[in-house]
Amino acid sequence: MAQVFVSVGTNIDRQANLSKGLNALVKHFGQLRLSSLFESEAVGFDGSPFFNMVVGFDTQLSIEALSQLLREIEFAHGREIDAKKFSPRTLDLDILLFDDLICQAPVQLPREEITYNAFVLWPLAEVAPDVIHPILNQSFRQLWQSYDKSQQQLSKVPLDWSFELGS
Repeated sequence: MAQVFVSVGTNIDRQANLSKGLNALVKHFGQLRLSSLFESEAVGFDGSPFFNMVVGFDTQLSIEALSQLLREIEFAHGREIDAKKFSPRTLDLDILLFDDLICQAPVQLPREEITYNAFVLWPLAEVAPDVIHPILNQSFRQLWQSYDKSQQQLSKVPLDWSFELGS
């Protein structure tokens, strides 16, 4: 079983799309380890604020199969196939870590934005504080402690979600 951490983001109908995304992840992977939910400004474009969090789970899927499944979940919940990198999102599911795998394909691992974006690093440090970044050889707790928190404004918001059958 691989230990996986995935960032979850949405800035379109945020509450509904977050709930649908979490429900889909539970259906496929069972119990999730959840960070707090954060609200952040859009990064890289002018847009509505995002909800962001990180979820952890274990899977027997290969990295290729997991990547494909997450894309299918995104598309099933309104993501446009040709969506630009910096644009509004109904649901964005990005693999951050897959055990300690380091690769460039089918996805970049560990995901580079972990160390750049507070909305990824803070929730990852919450859900996996003692996990070691496979390249930087520091825990995510250490990386968050040394992060320049003046770069991006981020606030915790209440998570209003419970698993719903049939969602």
